[in-house]
Amino acid sequence: MAPVTLGTPLSPSATRVMLLGSGELGKEVLIALQRLGVETIAVDRYDHAPGQQVAHHARTIAMSDPDQLRALILAEKPQLVVPEIEAIATPVLEELEAQGVVRVIPTARAARLTMDREGIRRLAAETLGLPTSPYVFADSLEELQAAIDGRIGYPCIVKPVMSSSGKGQSKIDGPADVRKAWEVAMAGGRVSHGRVIVEGFIDFDYEITQLTVRALDADGQVQTHFCDPIGHIQVSGDYVESWQPHPMHPAALERSREIARAVTDNLGGQGLFGVELFVKGEQVWFSEVSPRPHDTGMVTMITQRQNEFELHARAVLGLPVDTTLKTPGASAVIYGGVEAEGIVFDGVDEALRVPNTDLRLFGKPESFAKRRMGVALAFDADVERARTRAKEAAAKVRPRRA
Repeated sequence: MAPVTLGTPLSPSATRVMLLGSGELGKEVLIALQRLGVETIAVDRYDHAPGQQVAHHARTIAMSDPDQLRALILAEKPQLVVPEIEAIATPVLEELEAQGVVRVIPTARAARLTMDREGIRRLAAETLGLPTSPYVFADSLEELQAAIDGRIGYPCIVKPVMSSSGKGQSKIDGPADVRKAWEVAMAGGRVSHGRVIVEGFIDFDYEITQLTVRALDADGQVQTHFCDPIGHIQVSGDYVESWQPHPMHPAALERSREIARAVTDNLGGQGLFGVELFVKGEQVWFSEVSPRPHDTGMVTMITQRQNEFELHARAVLGLPVDTTLKTPGASAVIYGGVEAEGIVFDGVDEALRVPNTDLRLFGKPESFAKRRMGVALAFDADVERARTRAKEAAAKVRPRRA
């Protein structure tokens, strides 16, 4: 493999990269790519998505529609297509990659396997033999109940096979919760799929994200790099705060990286992967993997020499990467709090007066009560103090109707 040749944006020599999904994570990837002279095309399902606000070109299509996706890629002619969400017509990506039309990041196969929980869970547990929670897939409420009664038991977790940021996820403590969990999963899935995964509950001490980067070395060979582990807290499957580094037993850290390497080696290609793991003592279980920057990894915007978005951009272009931790730090989510379009944010000045903090406001055109509209970042030599400051700064930002 060789690095991508970088040209000049908006000229015949331009290096064109298309992002499929242009939310807050995609926006930061686009910024990182533009700093390296890449011409960017931001695609999303709605107009004025965060990434579309900063890209050279903005396109709005239903990315799960194969005809729309194929037509857009053939019209725009990007050298690289970078999926940033799950709900994509991945057979089209596999078709165009096989024809040599475009290179998909990390690969079209990886995009297909990771777009839903079934593909990646079967790969991890059944193909690679990695430790995971017990699981069953179900296509109906009746199958879900039978899976719980016959194998999984209570408590358990139900998730749509395709969703993001914890949408559609429920914890079931007893029979009275099953129907509601099915309905939540059906409403929260990215596409109308009618299929869920039910997982046995693991009594873990904590959950981490192991950011893993596959990048080219000086000889053009892929090497694997690891960031320091990221701890995080989730509510209903949605991340609310994260911190780096998370303290771990050395054996658990080594095992986490072994599992992350096994999964990402199998998926192949170049780029950054967010590998989620459960840890108890020295035991580690694989949970999920995203072949792209991870929401919990937003903390790296204040902790690392190169944040996760810069690492992804550099890796996909074949450039050197540096996963060095600069300082311990933390992130805390800023929620919309209101249902409105074009909201305004009070308290930004107060938030930035909290020592050692920074903010990112994503620019989403529409706010929901529990929609992530921004993130507060804090650094400190003591990670617990950084967590306190990040939460304090986030609490001072007050979204409201304009």
